[in-house]
Amino acid sequence: MQDLIVATENLTKVYGDGAEARALDGVSLEVGDGEFLAITGPSGSGKTTLLNLIGTLDRPTSGRVAVDGVDINTLRGNALADFRRQKIGFICQLFNLVPMLTALENVMLPLLPYRRGLPFNLKERAQELLEVVGLGERLHHLPGQLSGGEQQRVAIARALVNHPKVILADEPTGNVDSKTGQEIVGLLRQLNRELGLTVVLVSHDAALAAQADRMVALRDGRLWHPPTPGL
Repeated sequence: MQDLIVATENLTKVYGDGAEARALDGVSLEVGDGEFLAITGPSGSGKTTLLNLIGTLDRPTSGRVAVDGVDINTLRGNALADFRRQKIGFICQLFNLVPMLTALENVMLPLLPYRRGLPFNLKERAQELLEVVGLGERLHHLPGQLSGGEQQRVAIARALVNHPKVILADEPTGNVDSKTGQEIVGLLRQLNRELGLTVVLVSHDAALAAQADRMVALRDGRLWHPPTPGL
């Protein structure tokens, strides 16, 4: 049986004190180690909220999130920040690259404060990752000198720099054209297979999501299972 890397149990997230908005409503989900999972659904269905809870960027109103066997609700402060840095890589719709830093410097940036305590050479790691994503000749280019697809590849390399257990990709193709979007998801699929990375991809594009091992859908904050034809 495949080991679990992510597990949520009856996960609920409610916003607001008066007229409350229930972003997630009792979501239980399991992701196997090395799996490529796609989460689909319309805008406002709770996809990003779920990803933020898995990624420790937010806390649930109720329910449980475990990543790599650790109950995230038990972590606070520096312990939570260290866990996030060591276990999770984030890829966002907005590339979030620093415009005055080169591709190489952007990939190194998240771990620069911890550079002396790392068990690997940070600069060499960043160079290797940029080569893996096809940007070995663009190490010293600024974001403004790169195409949208190239900037997203830098963001992917940055997400991998900490040797994460799981990659969380929130609409990573939202700011690129459809052809480049296919290439980005294809790259994530390649990294998943070749490096054994666990990838959780959020996308409203069913065609892109179909490249994953498995798809789940959210509607109104709940996991949704389409009705069986004829029933």
